[in-house]
Amino acid sequence: MELLEKTVAEIDKLNEEKMAEAKQRLDSLTKPPGSLGKLEEIAIKLAGMSGELYPKVDKKVHIVMAGDHGVVSEGVSAVSQEVTIQMVYNFLNEGAAINVLANQVGVDVTIIDIGVAGELDAEGLIDKKVKLGTDNLAQGPAMDRKEAVASIETGIEVVTEMIENGANLIGTGEMGIGNTTPSSAILAAITDLSLDDTVGFGTGIDDDQLEKKKEIVAQALEVNQPDVNDGLDVLAKVGGLEIGGMAGVMLGAAAANKPVMVDGFISGAAALIAQKIEPKVTDYLIPSHKSVEPGHIRMYEILGLEPMLDMDMRLGEGTGAVLGMNLVESATRIISQMATFEEAQVEH
Repeated sequence: MELLEKTVAEIDKLNEEKMAEAKQRLDSLTKPPGSLGKLEEIAIKLAGMSGELYPKVDKKVHIVMAGDHGVVSEGVSAVSQEVTIQMVYNFLNEGAAINVLANQVGVDVTIIDIGVAGELDAEGLIDKKVKLGTDNLAQGPAMDRKEAVASIETGIEVVTEMIENGANLIGTGEMGIGNTTPSSAILAAITDLSLDDTVGFGTGIDDDQLEKKKEIVAQALEVNQPDVNDGLDVLAKVGGLEIGGMAGVMLGAAAANKPVMVDGFISGAAALIAQKIEPKVTDYLIPSHKSVEPGHIRMYEILGLEPMLDMDMRLGEGTGAVLGMNLVESATRIISQMATFEEAQVEH
């Protein structure tokens, strides 16, 4: 708990003076004011995070947290839990979508075993296992509070080391069969939204399985009664280890004044947990895309963020986060490389 408390205490508000300077610079460039829309918003936000007019995002890293879920035994997923292990090996062999997209844009991918329900032995895998998957949240808490803290502090430790090694743009991704169920439970726990608005098809379940999934989420909330004002309690009772790990990455990066890419529905659930722990963390989050999961846009509304992309994606792994990194780099290039009206001798 000490690391978490220390990290939270180090998260500052954005530098408003530098943001004003960035806006002034952008308005002086050879374009109508505000005409590059969200690119300009990102450039301003990055200036506020870093305290620099021209922040760099030239060392991009992506962290995939892998963990399993006891609730899979309730039949909430279209595929078996063994797929989590199989996909971890696929990541390590660079055969997954996240590897392809990351390689395209020059992003280093790191795979963390934070809670896979099995022992893995593979070169390149970082073993940070808190436990062998969560317990069945439909029957009781997914984990105890100590394990929830451990998952978050694992994310803090991982991202802190990466930032110390030069990382300046961090992506969040995950792997864990069944993890849309705890993500839906987290969203439902902290809002008054209906289950129709919070529970989706996940890996591709059918209509009957969807109704079953809604019943399981409702049961989890009834059994566990998570405290909506306590992010750790929500995480422990209806969350996941990889969700906690991503929340830790977000908090740790924010404490170091570095931007973090929010991916899809699971990453959004992690952002909700991080926000509950320290609201200022959202200033350091950059939303990448809107998932087809029905609750994802609701998550963005709660976070006060608006996604850059809408690509009908629902894969996970952090694929949307990596796609969004190019846009973030574009924002830094716009503010630093475009000519001003005066420099270009263009009337305005």
